[in-house]
Amino acid sequence: MLRTIDLRGRELTHAELLATLPRATAAREEALATAARIVDDVAARGTEALREQAERFDGVTGHDVRVPAAHLDEALDSLDPAVRSALEQAIERVREASAAQVPAPAVTELGPGARVSQRWQPVRRVGLYVPGGKAVYPSSVVMNVVPAQVAGVSEIALASPPQREFGGRVHPVILGAARLLGVTEVYAMGGAGAIGALAHGVADLDLDPVDVVTGPGNNFVAAAKRAVAGLVGTDAEAGATEILIVADDSADARLVAADLISQAEHDEQASAVLVTTSERLAAAVLAEIAPRAAATRHAARVSAALTGPQSAIVLVDDLAAATDFSNAYAPEHLELHLENPRPDDFVHAGAIFVGDATPVSLGDYLAGSNHVLPTGGQARYSAGLSAATFLRPQQVIEYDRAALAVVRDAIVTLAEAEALPAHGEAITARFDAPASAAGQTGGQAGATA
Repeated sequence: MLRTIDLRGRELTHAELLATLPRATAAREEALATAARIVDDVAARGTEALREQAERFDGVTGHDVRVPAAHLDEALDSLDPAVRSALEQAIERVREASAAQVPAPAVTELGPGARVSQRWQPVRRVGLYVPGGKAVYPSSVVMNVVPAQVAGVSEIALASPPQREFGGRVHPVILGAARLLGVTEVYAMGGAGAIGALAHGVADLDLDPVDVVTGPGNNFVAAAKRAVAGLVGTDAEAGATEILIVADDSADARLVAADLISQAEHDEQASAVLVTTSERLAAAVLAEIAPRAAATRHAARVSAALTGPQSAIVLVDDLAAATDFSNAYAPEHLELHLENPRPDDFVHAGAIFVGDATPVSLGDYLAGSNHVLPTGGQARYSAGLSAATFLRPQQVIEYDRAALAVVRDAIVTLAEAEALPAHGEAITARFDAPASAAGQTGGQAGATA
C-alpha cells in the first residue's frame, strides 16, 4: 500500500535530499490558483459569493450565514455530557500550556535615563477557522480560541462550514464548543471563501475585517491564507495533515502502523511517512497496515492517502541519515520510535512526539500542546499556533536629555555616513540654545508686516 523509497548506500547533497521528499506538489499548486479566485470573488460579491460557494461545495442553500445566538445556546444545551467533559479537560490543559507562551514584559536600562521597555500587545480582532468537511473538529475550536483568549484578544470571530446534514447549520458539536468558550460571533462558511470573508469583511453580515486569520484546513484553506497574507496576518499554512515517524528496529510495528493510519484518515491528501533503518520493521509495518487500513471506518480515504505520492516508507543507512531526512522534510507531526531518542537533533518539526506512549492523537486532543501546526515543510521557518501568534512585540523607548547627550555624537556620525544629515540635525536641535523671546517676537512681527 505504501511505496518504498530506498536511500541506503547513497550520499545525497541537501538539494538531492529535498528532491526525494514525498510531497503532493501538484495538489498544492492547483489549490493556490483556485483559492485566489475564490477569495477575490468573496471580496467582490460578499454574501452572494458565499452562498454560491456553500451550494457548490457544501450542498447547502438558504442557511443563516451568521449564526444566530439561539443556535449556539441550543448546541451547548444539547452537547453530550461526556463530550463536554472531554472538551473542558482539553480547554484546561491547553489554557495552562498556552499561558506559558506569553512573554513577560522586560525593561532594559542602557544607562542613566536611557530605557527600552519590551511589551507584548495583543491584536484587536481575529478570525479563527475550524474545518468541518470530512470530519468534525471541536478540538480545533479549543486550539484556536484558547491561545487567542490567553493572549488578550478582545474580538473573536469563528467560521466553520455549513453542514447539509444539519440544515445548513455549523455542526452542533462545533457550535457547542464555541459557546462553551464564550464565542458568540460565528459564521457558517467554509474553505477558501471563509478565509476571504474574514480577511476582507462582509458588510451585510456585519462581519468586520479581522487583523489575523488562523486555523487548520485542507490545501485550499492553506492557499487562501497565502492569498490574503499582507492584508491580514496569518499563522503558518496548516494544510493537509502530515505525520513522519522515525523508527529503528526496537519499534513496535503495530503502533507505527496505527499512527500512520490515524493521520491518513483526515484527508485523501494527508501525508504518512515512515523513515527507518530497519528493513525488518518496514516489512512488518506494511503487513500491519493492510488489514488495519481495510478495517477502519474511513478505509477508502486512508487508502487514497497512503497510496498517494505524498506517503512512503523510506529506508536509510543509519540514524544520522534518518535525522537529516526528517530535518529536510520538516514535518507537521514527528514521532520518534527509537531505542535512544534524541529530540534535540530534530530541529525542524511542528511538534515532536517522543516514545511509543506519545502518539500524535494525544497532541490532537489532550496533551496540552496545540495541534494547529505548519505543513508542507514550513516548520523550517514557522511555528505552530500559540498565544504568541496573537501578540506583537513592541518596544517603548524613553531617554532623558542627559542620556541622549551620551550618544549624540555617534548618532550624528552615523547619520552623516548614511548621507542623512537631517537625522543628525534632529538630534543637535535638542541641544541648540533656544531663540530669545525678543528674537521670537521680532520674527513674528516681521512676518505680520
